[in-house]
Amino acid sequence: MSQTRDLPVDPAGMPSEVQRPKLLVRRQPSLFGCSSSTTHPATLLSQHRADYTTDHGAIFIGDARTFLRDLPDESVDLVVTSPPYALHFKKEYGNADKKDYLDWFRPFAREVFRALKNDGSFVLNIGGSYNAGSPTRSLYHFRVLLMLCDEIGFHLAQECFWYNPAKLPSPAEWVNVRRIRIKDSVEYVWWLAKSPMPKADNRSVLVEYSEDMRRLLRRGYRAKERPSGHKITNKFTDRGGSIPSNLLERGNNESNSEYIRLCEAKGLKPHPARFPAALPEFFIKFLTDAEDLVVDPFAGSNTTGAVAEQLHRRWLAFEVEPKYVETSRLRFGPESNGDV
Repeated sequence: MSQTRDLPVDPAGMPSEVQRPKLLVRRQPSLFGCSSSTTHPATLLSQHRADYTTDHGAIFIGDARTFLRDLPDESVDLVVTSPPYALHFKKEYGNADKKDYLDWFRPFAREVFRALKNDGSFVLNIGGSYNAGSPTRSLYHFRVLLMLCDEIGFHLAQECFWYNPAKLPSPAEWVNVRRIRIKDSVEYVWWLAKSPMPKADNRSVLVEYSEDMRRLLRRGYRAKERPSGHKITNKFTDRGGSIPSNLLERGNNESNSEYIRLCEAKGLKPHPARFPAALPEFFIKFLTDAEDLVVDPFAGSNTTGAVAEQLHRRWLAFEVEPKYVETSRLRFGPESNGDV
């Protein structure tokens, strides 16, 4: 592997939403913190130079298409990402126009499909938008889904929905001024897979039982048929938690996170569109095991990499904008000077 740069890392800690992993900028892949049965993921892209590396991962600056093309076939367990949405107004982090979005995204999708293992998953967070000058919704994100399945060959394992109760009312023209639309608080999360049976285990993401369920478990449940036709048997017992729904309530309150405070303290501008750590955390736990490889092609401030590090998954992150990669260092641990 080519040597990584020993760039300075801010000594402050991780954001509050994830436990702080240790940032180690090293030169020899064999010295990384992966177990003896696995290799550091940076070695998969040895022809490229990582901007920084940690015990379990590496981030690269540049066009994700280049890095995805150079990944070996069937080497990735999970791709979880939130690419720039096709919004009417241009954002500073870059976003393709709706009419060009499929052509822009297709090359990324093809490389993701090739690099995924047969039991791997592709989790795509993609937000909807309104048509320009009209209180009607664009269908671009549905066209993306059809392209991914009909052209690329993905299977739709399940459609999930990210409910963000902290989302502000928008667009202002239709919601706040004319009052003819309601607040849009849900984004789509397409869970796609290379095969109909991707690796998954919902026992890894159980949620707490409601008080009613805990009371029912204490009292016991008499076997019977529910009005819905479901037959509840005496096997109805405590399984350690409730199976979560595909509506994921994750408030995006990153505006007051430690990442933002550290950026302000260092005089750095944070990435303007960050998703909450709890979102990639759910899917990483659900769809991977320890030391599996997680990739985020549109890393932004590298929330996915930080969560993967904390969960002891190997990870690779790609980001085209150097200033966002530099601020992403604040998500990791204290300064490290080479080998420690």
